[in-house]
Amino acid sequence: MRLSDAKVKSLRPKAMPYKVSDGQGLYVQVAPTGKRLWRYKYRFAGKEKLLALGAFPEVSLRQARERLAEARAALAEGRDPSELKKTAKAEGLASANTFEAVAREWLEKFSADWAPITRTQAESRLSRLVFPLMGAKPIDQITPTDVLAVLRPIEADGNLETAHRVRQRISEVFRYAVATGRTERDVTADLRGAIPAPKVEHLAAIITSDKLGGLLRAIDAYDGSPMVRAALQLAPLLFVRPGELRHAEWSEIDWAA
Repeated sequence: MRLSDAKVKSLRPKAMPYKVSDGQGLYVQVAPTGKRLWRYKYRFAGKEKLLALGAFPEVSLRQARERLAEARAALAEGRDPSELKKTAKAEGLASANTFEAVAREWLEKFSADWAPITRTQAESRLSRLVFPLMGAKPIDQITPTDVLAVLRPIEADGNLETAHRVRQRISEVFRYAVATGRTERDVTADLRGAIPAPKVEHLAAIITSDKLGGLLRAIDAYDGSPMVRAALQLAPLLFVRPGELRHAEWSEIDWAA
């Protein structure tokens, strides 16, 4: 007799495991714990084999029959359903362990508290400069040479600071992969000194009182928009970054003081 969802649901555990057939090799096995497991018994190359199709109710009777149909179709083509399942599982694990998969997981986990511009820059650099060259590689198979192949074109374009920042992001992804058991070490550690340090350019600064006075007079003489004029006048009083000044809110100002 063919099974129904109600029939499967009504099956009660016994002291020993037992099976209830649905036909064509598909049956539900009821464990003493009450767990109900779908199984498909078949023969391949003269040997009896068993394929696990999931547990009820997570996998319904209809879904179990659909999986049975897929397995029987594979058999009709001369392929072993059990081996196909192992291959699919291995491919799934491999795709979840690629550098891109781990990097996106790391980005999602740690960027929640970043400034939006920081996340945008990190994601953009990874997507444009890193993923095309080594995003599809399993992270535990990436070598220092692979990382260097990512950094060299950036260096060749003269963007040394960007090269160092990209290396830093790659290192953070690797450290996360080590912590989560995806790889054994951060291979970027072998690249210290491989990329020249960017030249530091010190910006001119006003360090004398007469030049400071000239700057303040120039601010007072500014005749542009009132908003920009107010920002210029506040800047030397508050000593905050331009972005902090532009995005300041009324609640941040201590009017009493």
